[in-house]
Amino acid sequence: MVDLSHELKRAKALVERGLDQFLTAETAGDEGRCPNRLAQAMRYSLMAGGKRLRPILAMWSAEACGVLGEMAMPSAVALEMIHTYSLIHDDLPAMDNDDLRRGMPTCHKAFDEATAILAGDGLLTLAFEVVACHQKPVDVIGECVRILADAAGPRGMVGGQMADLAAEGRTDANLAELEAIHRRKTGALLCAALKLGATIAQATDDQKGALERYGWSVGLAFQVVDDLLDATGDEAKMGKRVGKDCGLGKWTYPGLIGVESSKVYARTLADSAIAALNIFDERADRLRVLAHQIVERDH
Repeated sequence: MVDLSHELKRAKALVERGLDQFLTAETAGDEGRCPNRLAQAMRYSLMAGGKRLRPILAMWSAEACGVLGEMAMPSAVALEMIHTYSLIHDDLPAMDNDDLRRGMPTCHKAFDEATAILAGDGLLTLAFEVVACHQKPVDVIGECVRILADAAGPRGMVGGQMADLAAEGRTDANLAELEAIHRRKTGALLCAALKLGATIAQATDDQKGALERYGWSVGLAFQVVDDLLDATGDEAKMGKRVGKDCGLGKWTYPGLIGVESSKVYARTLADSAIAALNIFDERADRLRVLAHQIVERDH
């Protein structure tokens, strides 16, 4: 049996160390390299904690395919940099207008709006530099960059955010369109984590396909649970404001199909994710257990 709590703690510690090392290497030094205030804002948001789910998925995907998870560390760090940039920008007054993130003032509250925008921009671009300069084997760098760009860009996360904003206040919500939004907004970057791990491990096509199917199912399950927690979660545990989606007129799974049906749907997605891993041996057990943990989380 997998002790998921122990495995997550160990993996998160590796990720935290990697984040600190790569960020320090690229932003430390004299003012001419990276302005101190910008470096402080980037570090403030990147090192503020969180689940580190995306980098952990990249590492565990690589390990499921037979290589050490640390081989995926540059891409894992890049994923978390991109995720953090998206949170900084999402929290801005022009977007979700949030004051708290992970129990701390959001970047634009701790610094200012202009600095927050630039901190997000800095993390986004630094992510690609980390992959280009540090990912091995070198012959997978191009594919890793492509996976990241596709997942984070207009066909992925950014496009999903735009579609989410465009849907606010509309009264013709439907499940197919909601899923299309969230496959891009949340699912694309989560799925990219699985693709990156498989690519770095130089996995077979069957392995890559299985991990991609797992990623899409887990990504959608994660968003369903996020919607549930926004509707019913504890703000103290969440470390951020709850009930905001309803207030903004956003489409959500509980709002569209109800709380209980959303819970059932999340569990079904977790089961589908686990079924996708049938071709793997026990090296994928952490991914199997994690799929269930994602739908049982309370923050």
